[in-house]
Amino acid sequence: MRRIGVFICWCGANIAGTVDIEKVVEESKKIPGVAYAGEYRYMCSEIGQDMIRDTIIEQNLDRVVVAACSPRMHEPTFRRAAESAGLNPYLVQMANIREHCSWVHKDEEEATRKAVALVRTAVAKASRSVELFSQEIPVERRALVLGGGIAGIQAALDIADAGYEVDLVEKSPTIGGRMAQLDKTFPTLDCSACILTPKMVDASSHPNINLFTWSEVEQVEGYVGNFTVTIRKKARFVDEEKCTGCGDCFEKCPSKVDSEFDEGLVQRKAIYVPFPQAVPNVPVIDKENCRWFVKEKCRVCEKVCEAEAVDLEQEDELLEKRYGAVVVATGFDVLGLEEFGEFNYGKHPDIITSLEFERLVNASGPTGGKLLRPSNQEPPRNVVFVQCVGSRDKSRGKPYCSKICCMYTAKHTVLLKEKYPQSQAYVFYIDVRTGGKDFEEFHRRAVEENDAIYLRGQVGKVFPEGDKLLVEGVDSLSGKTVQIEADMVVLAAAMVPRTDAPEIARLLTLGTDAHSFFTEAHPKLRPVETHSAGVFLAGACQGPKDIPEAVAQASGSASKALGILSKETLLSDPCVSKVDESLCTGCLMCIDVCPYHAITEKTIEEKVHGEVVKRVVAEVNEAVCQGCGACSVACRPGAMNVKGFSNEQILAEVDAVCL
Repeated sequence: MRRIGVFICWCGANIAGTVDIEKVVEESKKIPGVAYAGEYRYMCSEIGQDMIRDTIIEQNLDRVVVAACSPRMHEPTFRRAAESAGLNPYLVQMANIREHCSWVHKDEEEATRKAVALVRTAVAKASRSVELFSQEIPVERRALVLGGGIAGIQAALDIADAGYEVDLVEKSPTIGGRMAQLDKTFPTLDCSACILTPKMVDASSHPNINLFTWSEVEQVEGYVGNFTVTIRKKARFVDEEKCTGCGDCFEKCPSKVDSEFDEGLVQRKAIYVPFPQAVPNVPVIDKENCRWFVKEKCRVCEKVCEAEAVDLEQEDELLEKRYGAVVVATGFDVLGLEEFGEFNYGKHPDIITSLEFERLVNASGPTGGKLLRPSNQEPPRNVVFVQCVGSRDKSRGKPYCSKICCMYTAKHTVLLKEKYPQSQAYVFYIDVRTGGKDFEEFHRRAVEENDAIYLRGQVGKVFPEGDKLLVEGVDSLSGKTVQIEADMVVLAAAMVPRTDAPEIARLLTLGTDAHSFFTEAHPKLRPVETHSAGVFLAGACQGPKDIPEAVAQASGSASKALGILSKETLLSDPCVSKVDESLCTGCLMCIDVCPYHAITEKTIEEKVHGEVVKRVVAEVNEAVCQGCGACSVACRPGAMNVKGFSNEQILAEVDAVCL
């Protein structure tokens, strides 16, 4: 006969405010197999944990049920408490009577009845629990960082400074990311390049960091501590060892295309370096626009290169590397504005995005830092800034706030005034959000010292009138329609995930939200971890962030990765799938449904009527399996069982909740 202990938590008023705790305790005592039932106000506290440990010993309990909050919050806490009393930690079950009960009910009687039912199901499951044991997994003490923006660079440097080797993979020809496109950073107006360039140089020269620019991850296999990653190092068609960075090749190149780095405001050559401070400062040939690769004519770059660094026969390389941990810092894109016809973006050169404005005011930008109207190369006098273009817009854009737009628009009004003191900035906004250190003071500076005029309302239409732009909007504070004759209109477009985010999520088995941002394991307690053990998030790939947030999160991700790399072995989670080979029919449907590629086929030999017969069955790699249960659901003969969540346990819970 089992001796099960039931411990009911008040959780302050979170549970006790809706659930009759005493009644739940009394009803729990009546459940078969329950040898003890008690309660405490805060079971997760030190006193509460001591109570569990002492009661296990005094009452000789062999199973424990804790009725409290979500197991995602405190299951490890209660497992440790039970283990300290000599009980196998996997003989502890939790009944979530907070999120699943008290938080969703207002009627005390109904909530109490449901709490009793949840305890009853947990007891039924616990009575069928068996001891589980973790396995030791060796750790490959190297890290992979995906994305070479400021977040990726910071994460790589932190891991490398701790003495571990890091491979930094960036899909563009240089590291630097979006921050490299900026002129200055808020709220201090530091030169972006002055902050970023030393970090880029540090990353490229660090003995523990290997840079793989112009490279992409093609395949990821394995598990925490032992990831096997295939990296495609795309052909640059320029030998990095031989190149001297003289620039003769792109000066003589006859092909021109729009520059991605300069947001299409100017053109670059088919062989190019994205920007002067690029790391590595080695050209790359754009195969799609090179005359030699398109028409088999030209080869001018090869002829003018005195170092003989141009190699048009170069091919992609596939590199297979092993890592113990992965940091994802793939950054963000800017929302396309095709759906916002009222702004006429793309139809008039003086209607630009905020990122294009950054390139125009940047000293390394297309105009050498002179803010000039693209249409006539004259200084703008009146500039209208439109906030929340695509943000907080459920119908055509994104329902979320892009978080940084209020601050960089304030920065733009300051930069405009610095360049042209006689200019006037107008800002159409929905709400001004300045939630950061010194952010409110910076915004106030934009309004008070630079005379920026803030209009609370939305722009209805922007259209050309002569050599000017007429902006029609509404000032909701006065209720009046506003018309402004502007020289330039700057649109603060929403921040969105990169277009390849779904593919990265597939490769690394990451969760994504409705907008394709990567989701963390827990928004409060595990903000940089993911549900894929050993994979961590940094920067705007998780959601809109400014530079300080991205850097802080990168260091947090690095510290989590170091927690893995600093160990020679890890303990696996034993709650994984197990195959009953006697029931397996060899259909192998489980292989197709497993998102972690943890299941393979194997051949076994059996004696049937005295003869040896070979047959195919499924085999689970317990180190890779994450215990999601997809295989158990798909297995028709019931040969697949998840340890700790067996079919017997689940059916017992169903029976118990129906009593």
